Parts: sequence; C-alpha cells; structure tokens
Amino acid sequence: MADQETVSQEAASPADWRDRHWRYWVPVAAYAGLIFYLSAQSTPPGPALWWLELVGDKGVHAAEFGLLGILCYRAFRFGAGPRAAQSALLLAILASIGYGITDEIHQAFVPLREPSPWDVLADGAGASVASSVWRRLVNP
Repeated sequence: MADQETVSQEAASPADWRDRHWRYWVPVAAYAGLIFYLSAQSTPPGPALWWLELVGDKGVHAAEFGLLGILCYRAFRFGAGPRAAQSALLLAILASIGYGITDEIHQAFVPLREPSPWDVLADGAGASVASSVWRRLVNP
C-alpha cells in the first residue's frame, strides 16, 4: 500500500509540478541571480563591507554558498522528482560548487576582481556544511 502512495505522489498533476517548481526552483534561480549581480560589482556594496569585515572574504563565500546549498537541497529533495530526491544532498553540493566555479570565471571579467580557487573551496565548504546540517535538522 505504501508503494502505491509513492507511485501516486510521483505521478502528480502538472499543476502540482508547477507549484513545486515555483516553490523550490524559483528561489534557487533568484538567489543565483543575486550572487551573479553581486559578483559583477567591482567593489562590494555597503552592507557587504560589514560582512567582509566581520567574517572575512572566505567566510562571506561560505555563508553565501551555504544558503545556495540549502536552497538547492530543498529544490532537489522536494521539487525534482523521486530520483533526484534520493541524491538531493550530493546534487545540491555539486550544483553549488558548479555555480561557484562559474562565479569565479565571471569575476575574471569584472574590473578589480579576480578568480580564486580558494573561493571555490570556501563555496563548496559552505554549501556542504550548510546543506548537510539543514538535511539533519529538517529531514532527520
């Protein structure tokens, strides 16, 4: 009986899929857009300077991509179907690191910015820790 419930949930209506899409994937895209916008700035905006002074550049990267990791985990876990849900943590970490790599490539073309593999490492660490903690706390 439990298997039939799973199958019926997997075969959700297109309206259900659209709702999941908006609820889980739009925040990922919007936040990725915010990261892109901030990376396109030659100097960080005012509020970002406060964060930089408090936790340093690598701390900002870890926090920024930690949130991206959580959003990606939620999207893969609840908005991408049963196969992705089984590997949601791994997919979230890989997607976050992949976006971190593209972010560093993007920064190579921004005046006064330069790419750094250490930033990608901080991105990956932040995404890994935050999404793992989120998974433990929210989906035990």
